[in-house]
Amino acid sequence: MDRQIRRLAFAFLALFAILFFQVNYIQVFAAKQLSTNPANTRLLLEEFNVNRGEILARDEQTVLARSRATRGRFKYLRIYPQGSLYAHITGFHSVLLGRTDLESSMNEWLSGRASQLLPENLVDEILGRDKRGATVVTTIDAKLQKVAKQALGSLPGGVVALDPRTGEVLAMVANPSYNPSQLASHNLSSVESAWKQLSSEPSKPLLSRASQELFPPGSTFKLVTAAAALENGMNPNTTFPNPPSLDLPQTTHTLQNFGGEHCLGGASQLTIAQALQVSCNVVFGQIGLKLGAAKLVDQAQKFGFDRHVPFDIPFAEGQIPPAANFKDQLPAVAFSAIGQQSVGANPLQMALVAEAIANGGVEMRPRLVREIRDASGRIVQSYAPTPFGQPISGKTASELTAMMVNVVQAGTGTAAQIAGIQVAGKTGTAQTTSGNPHAWFTAFAPANDPRIVVAVVVLNGGSLGSDATGGAVAAPIAKAVIEAALRS
Repeated sequence: MDRQIRRLAFAFLALFAILFFQVNYIQVFAAKQLSTNPANTRLLLEEFNVNRGEILARDEQTVLARSRATRGRFKYLRIYPQGSLYAHITGFHSVLLGRTDLESSMNEWLSGRASQLLPENLVDEILGRDKRGATVVTTIDAKLQKVAKQALGSLPGGVVALDPRTGEVLAMVANPSYNPSQLASHNLSSVESAWKQLSSEPSKPLLSRASQELFPPGSTFKLVTAAAALENGMNPNTTFPNPPSLDLPQTTHTLQNFGGEHCLGGASQLTIAQALQVSCNVVFGQIGLKLGAAKLVDQAQKFGFDRHVPFDIPFAEGQIPPAANFKDQLPAVAFSAIGQQSVGANPLQMALVAEAIANGGVEMRPRLVREIRDASGRIVQSYAPTPFGQPISGKTASELTAMMVNVVQAGTGTAAQIAGIQVAGKTGTAQTTSGNPHAWFTAFAPANDPRIVVAVVVLNGGSLGSDATGGAVAAPIAKAVIEAALRS
């Protein structure tokens, strides 16, 4: 009997220890994780009784998101005065669906829960006011955002503009988009209906084509291949044979130039600089084969492909298969070197590649938030520019800049020329398996003192369809954004 009582006592003691540990774990160790979990509906409902902070453009006048008092069950309704223009930046704050994008990543500030806001919270409580969240001031230039939207028009695709010196995102636009106010409504049946419609659209308007989807980058990726070549012993004057097509090893297939023609009038040899100027596939296929998969993949990874690049909202970094996947697949190396095969990118990723070139080889982390202000307007948090890494040397960056200037002055990117401003750029026309080619362009200016980087993709040829090229479709869009930024 005594043995059974002892066993029972030990069992109760073990259960008590487990219960004690679980309670302390929930209340102490996991408290923050549980409180910030978007699935915590109780906390989410409490947030609608908080006067949530505004999200502003960098001018601190243009309101991207704000809260409005109501007389309903929830005291405050989140509204987005600019409609779909900033949807992929702000995201939404919804009773039914939770939070996305800046509404999610900046939630501690916007909801007033950050520890730095405690003094303000105490004053509000003493005075009997509703809790007030902090204001998030973004890096977005409202005027440039509108120019980017107007330049892209209704074409499917995306535009990103960065300050190469700081990594600040000045504009980020994608088509299609959506109106976040529909998903922030307190009419739950209306929210559910809007969500079903948006999430069932084949064009996926809830995802940003500027930063959250991947597409073959085509010849804009030749900047990465050229960088790898220059970083591994070649120079802009290194020459390669210039046939109209390249016989690939291990297969009977060939790699063709655009239109199946010789590059640059059929010269027997082309330099790397000449090949970039006219975007010669055959030469860059040879460069890729000479480099080998390991060096090509390594260079792409240094630019952020297949790595985590910190950003204030979800970002799908560029993709390239690991070098081991290219074993006994040499044709895939050649096609990857021209931005085809399994290479994927979006305008933000290609803007970061151009940013590193523009910034002397140093790639800055992209940023969407400049500072946080409390409800009284005091700055409680600011964000300084931070390097992501140095994918190329200053010498390589200088050589690539000169080569990109030639692309715009006398190559495939002449549509991006701006009187009195030297533009450095690279076109891309990416073949797809689903239809017409994607048109790309990435550029920076002024070339000798870069202040803006722009990357553009227009999917499936835009209005030109199968006749589309990056120079004809995407370059004029980038030109409009660059000109607006530098002439304002």
